[in-house]
Amino acid sequence: MSKKGRVLVAMSGGIDSTVSALMLHHQGYEVVGITMKTWDYDSSGGSKKETGCCNIDSFNDARQAAVHHGFPHYILDIREEFGGAVIQNFVDEYIAGRTPNPCVLCNTHIKWAALLKRANALDCEFIATGHYVKVREENSRYVLSKAKDLTKDQSYVLWGLEQDCLSRSIYPLGDYLKTEVRQMAADMGYIELSKKAESYEICFVPDNDYRGFLKRNVDGLEARVSGGHFVDKNGKILGQHKGYPFYTIGQRKGLDIALGKPAFVTQIIPESNTVVLGDAEDLLQQEMLVQGINYIKYDGISDGMEADTKIRYKTAPSLSNLYNEDNGLVRVSFYDSVSGIAPGQSAVFYEGDDVIAGGIIRAGNISGK
Repeated sequence: MSKKGRVLVAMSGGIDSTVSALMLHHQGYEVVGITMKTWDYDSSGGSKKETGCCNIDSFNDARQAAVHHGFPHYILDIREEFGGAVIQNFVDEYIAGRTPNPCVLCNTHIKWAALLKRANALDCEFIATGHYVKVREENSRYVLSKAKDLTKDQSYVLWGLEQDCLSRSIYPLGDYLKTEVRQMAADMGYIELSKKAESYEICFVPDNDYRGFLKRNVDGLEARVSGGHFVDKNGKILGQHKGYPFYTIGQRKGLDIALGKPAFVTQIIPESNTVVLGDAEDLLQQEMLVQGINYIKYDGISDGMEADTKIRYKTAPSLSNLYNEDNGLVRVSFYDSVSGIAPGQSAVFYEGDDVIAGGIIRAGNISGK
């Protein structure tokens, strides 16, 4: 066995995971590659071909890289776990009027659990992925922090990783820019892979049409939710919508209603199949409640603790204070109002580049908690 140790590397067949596996191999780790089958795209009924981690070409690319460099490769079928947890949660959240983040649930509760289970079976001390993050040990805790390439940083979607996962995780790309990773791929002989475009779709909705996915996967959904009302903040009926699950907080485009001015979705009320529209300023909120907290840098927070809080993957964090509430909730009070707080999305708290903790947004307007 290698002095560096034995590491199980999640290989999707893409550039990041391939370079990660080869970096660790060249560094002297005993690498075992694994590709996870999460989803059969044929069953989704979408109009776009399979992409990302779910197609046979990706499986073959991962296997060929492993064979070429002399380390073993396995395919792990986790479709049952994935469908039962990630996809059902995705559907349930939209039906409940919330906006889910399936990548967070998949990463923290499905993929890492599967990786750790298989790592134990294969006598691997470590697991590794091609995510752009860093992990270090500090004060007897394993701290997740932002990657060098802030344009690729993925700490927002990994906030749910618990200490036992982080203690065994290696992220080879955390100290590199994406441009450097592309060059490494080319230098390793993977010219076509180095030019491969990024994929940002949800793996089981590769055509990016989540509304179509819901219609195909929830029997009779359109008939159940069509004909609901758009209303203003005072309850005045403005028109009819196509069904509350087909709208998200902050949405402006695709409303198909003319009000003579820009309108935004500010609230979704599933009980009455109502979608509230308002102006941009109606999206501004000062506080929110966050549930399901996973603490990373510390084992808790002190009331008033300052943090940069991020409420979406692609938006900048906002300065805030954190407060403990009953039932394990955290109340976030922003210094300046933020726009588009969406229940169901993730909230991640940062101290500099380090992740303090993260959770799921429960509510934005919390005057009544």
